[in-house]
Amino acid sequence: MAQEVFKSRFAFIAAAVGMAVGTGNLWRFPRVVGEWGGGAFLIALVVANLVWAIPILMAESLLGSRARLGTVGAFRDFMGRKFAWLGAYMGFITVGILFYYSVVCGWALRYLLYALTGTFQQGVNTQAVWDGFIASPAQTIGFQALSILLVGVVVHRGLKRGFESLLKVAVPALFVVLAVLVARAVTLPGALDGLRYMFVPEWGRLGEAEVWLQAFTQMAFSTGAGWGLYLTYAVYMRRREDMSLNAAVVCAANLFASLMAGAAVLCAVFAFRGAEFAAEAAGAGNQGLAFVYFAELLGRMPGGTVFAVLFFLALFLAGVSSLIAMTELATRNVMDMGMTRKRAVPWVVGVVFIAGIPSAYSVDFLTNQDNVWGIGLLLGGLCAALAMLKYGVERARREIDAVSDIRLGAWWSACLYAFPVMFAVLFGWWILQSVSGVADWWNPFQEFSLGTMLLQWGALAVVLLLLNRFLAEKVEAGSVSRESAESSDR
Repeated sequence: MAQEVFKSRFAFIAAAVGMAVGTGNLWRFPRVVGEWGGGAFLIALVVANLVWAIPILMAESLLGSRARLGTVGAFRDFMGRKFAWLGAYMGFITVGILFYYSVVCGWALRYLLYALTGTFQQGVNTQAVWDGFIASPAQTIGFQALSILLVGVVVHRGLKRGFESLLKVAVPALFVVLAVLVARAVTLPGALDGLRYMFVPEWGRLGEAEVWLQAFTQMAFSTGAGWGLYLTYAVYMRRREDMSLNAAVVCAANLFASLMAGAAVLCAVFAFRGAEFAAEAAGAGNQGLAFVYFAELLGRMPGGTVFAVLFFLALFLAGVSSLIAMTELATRNVMDMGMTRKRAVPWVVGVVFIAGIPSAYSVDFLTNQDNVWGIGLLLGGLCAALAMLKYGVERARREIDAVSDIRLGAWWSACLYAFPVMFAVLFGWWILQSVSGVADWWNPFQEFSLGTMLLQWGALAVVLLLLNRFLAEKVEAGSVSRESAESSDR
């Protein structure tokens, strides 16, 4: 039976933008853009998109559309049977995020219900609301289960009747909601200070390595470059889809969504509480900014009850659109090993629910996993670059150019060849910072230590290396493998 494909370019781009635009746009971006230099951070973020995100998304589109297999099969076919584990490594980094991301979507769903019932009135103690919710495992685990179950139903229905149909509506709706929030926020008294905080560059900060690391981390977490999600959606891409234009559009739309979310949040913050409050909110982390500080501001805002519903609806839509892509990634890899979608989805949903319980039970555990696998996304980007280097960068460029209106030229090749160096510089600096003056950097039981990351990354690599032969043999033959076999027969 022929494999399903997206009905149109709009359907593919809507799904890919939904994959890219997630909770990181709404709660992480507003925090880091002001904290790390405003306009200077934005410049670093644009550079990161040009030299990292767009090239990697193009590589992923080639991997998925040519192999017509998930991450494991695509890497096996492009790099050779010895490298199936590398595709599994990229995929499992994202699955590691999937385990706790379902919890975050549960938070967004709970807060949407809070907003719908008018909880966020002026004077409400939003810290007490948050503490009460987090202290109730029945609620955190229950809403996590509800989120992954809802997504499971969508993925179970497949491409045409499932995630394509939903995302064609949900993603444009998300942008409409963001536009309404921005329109309201920029009309608040004092909103100009928020825009200034966000866009005016602190030029000297471009010389700080930490600003660039934060920009590249935000880029990886926000665009989905190196997650294997774009690769997974590319499996359903039409044969002559414009790979270069699509990747550029997805990155541009994702950046636009981030700017809209940042403007909405920061204008409201400055309108009601000012720079001191903004610094305090940024220090509270992602959860504190969205669920405590911004929830408080919504209660102060005229018409805040309505805008609370819109904000948490946007947060939920963004989270669910990304959660669908993550669940499809896991499902696609299981299906490639011979299981039908109807059987694979319940298994994936069950595993995600069970593996997500520790994060639903403990915010500290979730924060550890967010740190480990969030930074690990840079490793996923390296995997994609290595696949292109092994396959042949110029060969890959010719194949992308053959279906694209915009020719890549030497820029794409230069970015791919330079990728290992960029990775080494970023990771090398990060490791240096992680051990400098940190007494327990080696301790794997410290939440943010280098030791806990190396242990988890290393353990995963060892397990997958041991399973490489099984993975390579278990996954069915993709289009690249079949073409190679036909060539050898001739």
